[in-house]
Amino acid sequence: MAAMSTPPAPPPATPRSAPAPSQKESEGLTEGQRRAIIIGGFIFAIAVLVLLIVGGFFLAGHPDQASVWRDVFIIFMALEAMVIGVALVVLIVQLAVLTNLLKHEIKPILEATQETVNTVRGTTMFISENLVEPVMKLNGYVAGLARLVDSLGSLGGLFRK
Repeated sequence: MAAMSTPPAPPPATPRSAPAPSQKESEGLTEGQRRAIIIGGFIFAIAVLVLLIVGGFFLAGHPDQASVWRDVFIIFMALEAMVIGVALVVLIVQLAVLTNLLKHEIKPILEATQETVNTVRGTTMFISENLVEPVMKLNGYVAGLARLVDSLGSLGGLFRK
């Protein structure tokens, strides 16, 4: 009987340490930059609030100017409403186009892909049943025959002595 040998073990992997990412790569902003942005935003918010309060007191003391600003504000609100309406129409049209795309282009592609997968599955089963299994059986028979010939050869050596 021949002893089975085990394959040699692979050499141990040497650990390689990856360079540590710098602070800019990992976070995007340094601590000082983030702090400056937060402080700047806070100061801007306070300035806007102060301007609104001062403007409110000024308009309360001058009703004729308040009516002008009120009218300008109403006009801007109407323009904003129109822009939002146009944006909603564009959004609805884009949604209809996306629905059409999904229904008439993506769905047939998915169906064709499913059909291809089923065909590949059937081809794999056919090859497995008609090619791989017979070859495996033939290899088994050949290995058995080789073992028989080897055994008979070793028996013939016993009688030669």
